[in-house]
Amino acid sequence: MYAPERQQEILRLARESGRVDVLSLAEEFQVTAETVRRDLRALDRAGLVRRVHGGAIPAGRLDFEPDLAERESTAADEKDRIARAALAELPSDGSVIIDAGSTAARFAAAFPLEAKLTVVTHALPVAARLADHPGIALHLVGGRVRHRTRAAVDAWALRGYGELKADVVFLATNGFSLDGGLTTPDLAESAVKSAMIAAARRVVLLADSAKFGQEHFARFGGLDDVDLLITDTGLSPQDALAIERQGTEVARA
Repeated sequence: MYAPERQQEILRLARESGRVDVLSLAEEFQVTAETVRRDLRALDRAGLVRRVHGGAIPAGRLDFEPDLAERESTAADEKDRIARAALAELPSDGSVIIDAGSTAARFAAAFPLEAKLTVVTHALPVAARLADHPGIALHLVGGRVRHRTRAAVDAWALRGYGELKADVVFLATNGFSLDGGLTTPDLAESAVKSAMIAAARRVVLLADSAKFGQEHFARFGGLDDVDLLITDTGLSPQDALAIERQGTEVARA
């Protein structure tokens, strides 16, 4: 296969799946990783993809925000492992804030029946999973509900979180990187996430490894704002070490 043919196929794969990674492409086309990197550089120069850590995404998708249904089916096994690992970070008796997102919803669904906590969330899917839990005192923060994330944003939500100081916040993100920090496509979501960080004594970030290296429009914090990152084993030990050098503990589930 000639380079232009391979690059066309890489572009098709990127548009279909939303992301391609170097090692998988090298195996797919039976070429070296460096050959794939040259292909990605060529596509990047042509404005057809944007390179991210370990691969590339289609141009124009840096600020694309998939809806909740699409995110539920993406990296499902990794998100389940992250959710189960996060249960160990629940205080034995105290208060927690849970962010919006598919991993956060899986985390809420996994709460043990014996848990006795005060839980605050602005995410309707999280609230729905905890509403009937016998040991949870559930508080729902209000505001304008974004259809794409089923989460409340804007002034009401900011005011609600501004009145709190919880023990732990379980935070979500669309992207995280060493230089770009924590990012999301929407400014309103970003503002709420910043308020959540300020509203807790400890910050636990739940993020699958595919989000590492991705940077979006709105930045709501740095990795140094995060006490613990719980991710999956797709994040390499070298990248985990680089993150820990910024002061964030990393757990790979």
